[in-house]
Amino acid sequence: MKRKKIYNPFSNETLTERKIFSGNPQGILNFTKAKYVWALKLWDIMEANTWFPREVDTTDDVRDYNFNLTPAEKRMYELVWSQLISMDSFQTNNLADNINPYITAPEINAILARQAYEEANHSKSYAVMVEAICQNTDQIYEMEKFDDVLREKNDYISSIYEELAGEVDENKLLLAMVANQILEGIYFYSGFCSIYALARSGKMLGSAQMIRFIQRDEITHLLLFQNMINSVRKERPDLFNDKNIAKIYEMFEKAGELEIKWGKYITQNQIMGLTDEIIEEYIHYLVDNRLSAIGLNKKYNARHPIKWVDDFAKFNDQKSNFFESKVTNYSKGSLNFDDF
Repeated sequence: MKRKKIYNPFSNETLTERKIFSGNPQGILNFTKAKYVWALKLWDIMEANTWFPREVDTTDDVRDYNFNLTPAEKRMYELVWSQLISMDSFQTNNLADNINPYITAPEINAILARQAYEEANHSKSYAVMVEAICQNTDQIYEMEKFDDVLREKNDYISSIYEELAGEVDENKLLLAMVANQILEGIYFYSGFCSIYALARSGKMLGSAQMIRFIQRDEITHLLLFQNMINSVRKERPDLFNDKNIAKIYEMFEKAGELEIKWGKYITQNQIMGLTDEIIEEYIHYLVDNRLSAIGLNKKYNARHPIKWVDDFAKFNDQKSNFFESKVTNYSKGSLNFDDF
């Protein structure tokens, strides 16, 4: 496959002929005409969700970090930021370098560019949290140099992206979309639920609020790649052959194993509400959900063992905010999954 042309004025591709990839786009982004209407809906949601790290108050988190966290909680807290920093750093570059150059639907090019911005904004939020709260900033950013388990996970994820880069073909691009769905829908979640577990015990509430903002973004990113994969299934059913399906299951299985290992490693059975068994069941539940979302059979038939995590991630309600005991209504950011 070749990278798409930035400007292709003599293209005669019609709207109905537009494709996720291997199309012949003119190079003009027209928001009034789109084949993939779901992309425009996601754009509007992402635009409405715009937020900035400075909106989150970390004052009380500094006190909690210095005086209220147990050694096990502090260790977990720092490892979580190290991992999330890595993930969003990978993703910012991956979207721009490995994915978007080969996508030939302008409305999807736009939303991928928006996602890349949001990933960079997440990186900014991590910097804000680490600088404001933690004592060993440099070590957190360079943790993979000292921590073998973190490096193993990062090495595998980066190797997948390296494998899917280079000389690109249609099979590779499909698998790259799946890899992105895995990153957005599995690799972040041990970190998310670990921060929520601290908040559930009344600690690091500002950090949990930052994670809520980040997770809300990640849900739209997950929906983006789910819709891309499902659109490709309609346009190119031949790509969903036995070989690629087997590879997809293999990728999900390996991702689940890595995330379970990471979740157990950072919590060490010392965090209230997150036993090794719960972490394993939760990640298997996520794998099943992500497989179902792209039309594949569940692998584990796992139940959801920690539904309180979902309550922590909610934005749009008039309930008393569990962080502040104040009424806060985030009218922006409503996601209706029926639209997708």
